[in-house]
Amino acid sequence: MDSTLQEDPPCNRFSEFMQVLAVLKWILTFLFLGGRKSEWMSKWTIWKHLRDYFPIRLHKTANLDPQQNYILGYHPHGIMSIGAFCNFGTDRAEFSHLFPGLKPYLTTLGGNFKVPFYRDYLLAAGMCSVTHSSIDYLMSHHGTGNAVVIVVGGSAEALHCNAQSHILTLKNRKGFVKKALIHGSSLVPVYSFGENEVLHQCHFATGSWKKSLQDMFQHWVGFAPCIFYGQGLFSSTSKGILPFRKPINTVVGKPIPVPRIQKPSDEQVQKYHALYVSALLELFNTHKERFGLQKSDSLILL
Repeated sequence: MDSTLQEDPPCNRFSEFMQVLAVLKWILTFLFLGGRKSEWMSKWTIWKHLRDYFPIRLHKTANLDPQQNYILGYHPHGIMSIGAFCNFGTDRAEFSHLFPGLKPYLTTLGGNFKVPFYRDYLLAAGMCSVTHSSIDYLMSHHGTGNAVVIVVGGSAEALHCNAQSHILTLKNRKGFVKKALIHGSSLVPVYSFGENEVLHQCHFATGSWKKSLQDMFQHWVGFAPCIFYGQGLFSSTSKGILPFRKPINTVVGKPIPVPRIQKPSDEQVQKYHALYVSALLELFNTHKERFGLQKSDSLILL
């Protein structure tokens, strides 16, 4: 019997090639198809220590019906959106206990998924790309009980991060409202008190070469590099890479019912954007003194 190896016929090679393409497509589209969240990873003990370091606490003001879908607008961005990750990228802040039946999907820039291994880390945390196709898929292919979390201000808002002020990039951020209308998903404002205080940023004067460099990055790359610092590794009085031990209290507001409109007009988008802004301002003003701010503190919208 001839035991020599024989080459696969062309049809088999083509079949294998198509199989490889299919697997690559499956892998490369995770970020557009709701990620590949690992429930095991979301409950790692290290996230409990992350939560308790600051500490980070999640607060509920209203029930969210798991028979509906939601778009949660997270504010402020801060430097690293630490509160957003701990509350919605892990389950150590008890999201599943406070909102049973809901599955959170924290979105981020697609560029973050181009970094090997870091990409898989983000996907395992249930994070996905903040793109039209990604949000459309989550709102239309996963049934109900989905809570898409969007850090609305993005990297532009990070440049305004300041522990002494509360500046949000929101006036012209209306895409998330349009998506909510297209899919009939309720809008939910979320505000994290303390997010701006855990890292301090070096601000550059308008017109300086450093500020110009930040603006150039923002325009061409989609984000601007921030120069920031925290406390030292061995001393809280020295500067270093560790965030300051400041509490982050994330308050989830009441849902704003939104009708399903396949092609919403600009006027309809503006109407629900105004309702959202009003609800966010009410959320901030209702809880600000409870979490250490002064009665005179107010949100500044850009």
